[in-house]
Amino acid sequence: MTPVISIKGVQKSFGQFQVLKDIDFEIAKGEVVCVIGPSGSGKSTFLRCINQLESVDEGIIIVNGEIAGYRRKDDKLYPLGDRAVARQRQAVGMVFQRFHLFPNKTVLENITEGPIKVQRRNGEACREEARSLLRRVGLADKAGSYPSELSGGQQQRVAIARALAMKPEAMLFDEPTSALDPELVGEVLGVMKELAKSGTTMIVVTHEIGFCREVADRVLFMDRGTIVACGTPAEILENPQNPRVKSFVSAVL
Repeated sequence: MTPVISIKGVQKSFGQFQVLKDIDFEIAKGEVVCVIGPSGSGKSTFLRCINQLESVDEGIIIVNGEIAGYRRKDDKLYPLGDRAVARQRQAVGMVFQRFHLFPNKTVLENITEGPIKVQRRNGEACREEARSLLRRVGLADKAGSYPSELSGGQQQRVAIARALAMKPEAMLFDEPTSALDPELVGEVLGVMKELAKSGTTMIVVTHEIGFCREVADRVLFMDRGTIVACGTPAEILENPQNPRVKSFVSAVL
């Protein structure tokens, strides 16, 4: 099966600091991969490169059969313009630590903004899809509310619905519960578990080890910009063989 996302030899530096070092990775359609590791290991940059929020220094990323940020002609790669990059970016939905909702727009307007303004889809059809997504994330009664009227957990669920409204091939989650009060974490993880069960392709950077154990097909452990280990939740979380992974998991648990 052709991977939804394929990463080949990716390197990324900020100044003299190399954040990603020769990253090779593939994710299949419908697969859920959880990415764990210490702070500063390159996890968020890994996601941001996939979604073209950061450019790579070396290597290529292929999303849904297209080379991210480039077109190939006569065996050479040519950079894409901003409009073409924006079109490619729609193939991958992204949910951040912070919710980034438009404060002056209702929940329904936040969800339909992209499909209507960017994808030029029918407004009424988009609004109906948005209401369906709100039911899916348990917020059917919040369509007319503004972000300031919602809890953090509710705002994050709106952010998930907004990303899904663009009909992406894969969803990226960058520590989606880290900014939430502990009692609100469960409601967001519940939505993500439902997405996983429905076959949504997902890469999730998280410290929620219980979520990884329950939902992930594979767990990726990153440290100092490299993929140190990758395997099933049982292999990485229950019986890690790598000493660095074993140390991290024992500390977290």
